[in-house]
Amino acid sequence: MFYLDHRSPIPIYVQLQNQIKQAIAGGVFVPGDQLPSVRELAGRLAVNPNTIARAYQELEREGLIETLRGRGTFVAEVEALTPLARRLRVSERLDGLLREARRLGMGRREVNDLFAERLSLVFEEEEEGSGENGSNQN
Repeated sequence: MFYLDHRSPIPIYVQLQNQIKQAIAGGVFVPGDQLPSVRELAGRLAVNPNTIARAYQELEREGLIETLRGRGTFVAEVEALTPLARRLRVSERLDGLLREARRLGMGRREVNDLFAERLSLVFEEEEEGSGENGSNQN
């Protein structure tokens, strides 16, 4: 599930944190999914439980996960996500799509044009379906 590179200059807790973010952004973990306990994951990855706890604390601070005392740690519900967490989740997905577009040989202008086209299409459909007037343009 997770791979940690002990020779990397990136701290172990950051590696884990990034991999959990990617798993959430990629839909591997969805809102409501329970994450392994700190002890369980520390045992699986052969690292100090404090390392796992630190990664979980950072993810919780960002609003991506929530710990319910006595029940465990869960991926946060979308409604519960902070603006930073929402932005992070969408950014992770966009980054993946942009890298794929570059691998496929698309240039910046072509990607920008495609993005503008899709953005208009999706938001027009939403506004027509919900009767919004587009006043919420954050």
